[in-house]
Amino acid sequence: MHVPLWVWLATIAAIAALFLFDFVAHVRKPHEPTFKEAAWWSTFFITLALLFGAGLWVVWGHQHGAEYFAGFITEKSLSIDNLFVFVTIMAKFAVPRPYQQKALLIGVLIALILRGLFIAAGAAAIARFSWVFYIFGVFLLYTAVHLTLEFFSKKEAGDNYQPGPGVRLLQRILPSTSDYHGQNLFARVDGKWLVTPLFMVVAALGFTDVLFALDSIPAIYGLTKEPYIVFTTNAFALLGLLQLYFLIGGLLQRLVYLGLGLSAILAFIGIKLVIEALHTNNLPFINGGEPIHLLPEIPIWLSMTIIVGTLVVTTLASLIKSGLDKKAG
Repeated sequence: MHVPLWVWLATIAAIAALFLFDFVAHVRKPHEPTFKEAAWWSTFFITLALLFGAGLWVVWGHQHGAEYFAGFITEKSLSIDNLFVFVTIMAKFAVPRPYQQKALLIGVLIALILRGLFIAAGAAAIARFSWVFYIFGVFLLYTAVHLTLEFFSKKEAGDNYQPGPGVRLLQRILPSTSDYHGQNLFARVDGKWLVTPLFMVVAALGFTDVLFALDSIPAIYGLTKEPYIVFTTNAFALLGLLQLYFLIGGLLQRLVYLGLGLSAILAFIGIKLVIEALHTNNLPFINGGEPIHLLPEIPIWLSMTIIVGTLVVTTLASLIKSGLDKKAG
């Protein structure tokens, strides 16, 4: 799928405008969004993503349209799982609820920029080295096993969160204050400019999403090879994450099987990537550098069916279990 430069530029400009609008509309005046406000804006951004996918389907055909929807559903699901860690970061830094919107939005913007760099690097690597699919596939399988073991160890996502090396480095080298100064990232105290705890929260969110991108980018490349679809699915998955954070914050603890469902999805995509790598194999130490066609290529409609079905089953099972636990307690 050839995407003209002007389409890329128009898309990036539109995404940037949406983020700017989100910032001006929701962060200019610090407040904790009501359930109604969060629900309305979440619906708006999800509808926008679906309309974009419908347009892509019409303009570039059902194959690319299906790849977009499968990718968007996967990336949105992974983003929701990331909210578990975001909630923990907010609690760790004791961020007042009215200031959380700004921290989240800036953190998400940093995440989108970093993911854009990862997407470009991934596209360049795939175009030059088909064996990259082996690496992506094995990494997703490893991540799936890790998530499964984490689930059965009863360790919740984000438990015992500690700032990573990047945040700890910033805390050491940047003069800071322990007090919040509204939703300012910097404050002048006794004639000196200091970073506020909100600055560290933004840094923590940004660094954390780099780790999340390590599984989300290979996952989407397992569903489509088009960088344009990879970028737009990631952008629309991140858009509205701010409102979703406030909308389903209380629901997150009820989605007890979400991590298990995502591990199954990542494992499936990992297997799909390994199969595709075998089909295009040129590594001399595997079958003499010849392609291997032991298994058929998995079509996108089957991928979407498995992804959606897994999410529906795990969500329903989670809500049923939470309801039974509530009655028993």
